[in-house]
Amino acid sequence: MAFECIIYEKDDGIATIRLNRPKVLNAMNRQLWADFQAALGDAGEDEQIRVVVITGEGRAFSTGADLKDSRGRSLAAYRAYLEALQEASRTLIRFAKPTIAAINGYALGSGYELALACDIRIAAEDAQIGSPEAKVTSSVTGGAMRLIQDLIGPGKARELLFTADYIDGREAARIGLVNRAVPLERLMSEAHDMAEKIAGNSAFSVKLIKKGLLLAQDNVSLEALMDFEVEACLACVSTVERQRSLNEFAGRKK
Repeated sequence: MAFECIIYEKDDGIATIRLNRPKVLNAMNRQLWADFQAALGDAGEDEQIRVVVITGEGRAFSTGADLKDSRGRSLAAYRAYLEALQEASRTLIRFAKPTIAAINGYALGSGYELALACDIRIAAEDAQIGSPEAKVTSSVTGGAMRLIQDLIGPGKARELLFTADYIDGREAARIGLVNRAVPLERLMSEAHDMAEKIAGNSAFSVKLIKKGLLLAQDNVSLEALMDFEVEACLACVSTVERQRSLNEFAGRKK
């Protein structure tokens, strides 16, 4: 597949989507969003793909919305854009396969929100992460008002959103905003090592576990969640893959 604003690669069960507008620090315009959604859709439909890694080309993951796109927009047009943006974020949050954001530089505004929508975040130690919206009379999108609080708690979330301060990858890892921070030169190998580890597990199990985790975030009752856990477990143990896994495990025990 050919794209204008991303680089899309697939290798050994892992799809990599690289945001590719480096001259503008991967600022997100309509075409980048369209390309991103098309690639994500392809990865979702490809049965060989088990994990998706998202990163940026050049010095940035993404600096957020391309402000050139917003000039002259009517409020009605802005509403349509924001609703499309929210739907794109919903698609990523609800994506059935695991997603890893490899944050290689600036991750600001909606670029930061893209990383938040992923399941796992690995950052370069010197990455700059933050929400500048309060400085430019805007507001956060992409479910960030909940996603940030889920990761670092309401107090720290308020501090970062109200001050619009940026933090580096090391601090983001310390407070739990990202899973880990590594030197930039190791970022992609670290992301792909984790992706390979996930891809080596049962795709069916991981899919159901992710679905259950999302249900739990949606504040379903504990009873409903535990009922889902029973059905998920039964669905897993009923597969041919389950029997193959047990036979392999038994072989290793001998």
